[in-house]
Amino acid sequence: MELFDIVDENGMPSGGTVERGKAHAEGILHRTAHIWIVRETGGRQQVLLQKRSADKDSFPGRFDTSSAGHIQAGDEPRESALRELKEELGIEAEKEDLDYAGTFRIQYDLEFHGKPFRDNEVAFVYVYRKETDETQLILQKEEVECAEWFDLEETYRACIARDQKFCVPIGGLKVLMSYLEKNPEH
Repeated sequence: MELFDIVDENGMPSGGTVERGKAHAEGILHRTAHIWIVRETGGRQQVLLQKRSADKDSFPGRFDTSSAGHIQAGDEPRESALRELKEELGIEAEKEDLDYAGTFRIQYDLEFHGKPFRDNEVAFVYVYRKETDETQLILQKEEVECAEWFDLEETYRACIARDQKFCVPIGGLKVLMSYLEKNPEH
């Protein structure tokens, strides 16, 4: 059973925990870690997106954040981010490989596979800039169908236009773009 810390609006644990299914059935505020893998090619920023497996409980078959996952009760955001990179993509990163970029809120009430799904989370955003060859990734098949590079600006425009190919959170893209603007690659 997956347990999450119940958190306040800033993502700080309140002392209580909640089981995953209950958190999503009732919209209880919890935390996630989002990792954006980025590179610059031809003067343009690109982002590696994962295509969610068809069996995912939300947004199956759509392109999403490079890697993301729930922060388990008692865990810290950065350690969760490192674990998700390893589990989903096979990337063994170190703490210093991840730059903290900020947080954003995710909140929606939708239906997937005929069941209500209420998400309410504070997402902690990290940026990974080490060279990444998408053909060498070890994908967690039950989570990730494939991973592909996309132009960051084009992806942002597609998400604003609600292109159903993507389920990338716009708030996460904004945090990433702000971070990249303030921290150009050397």
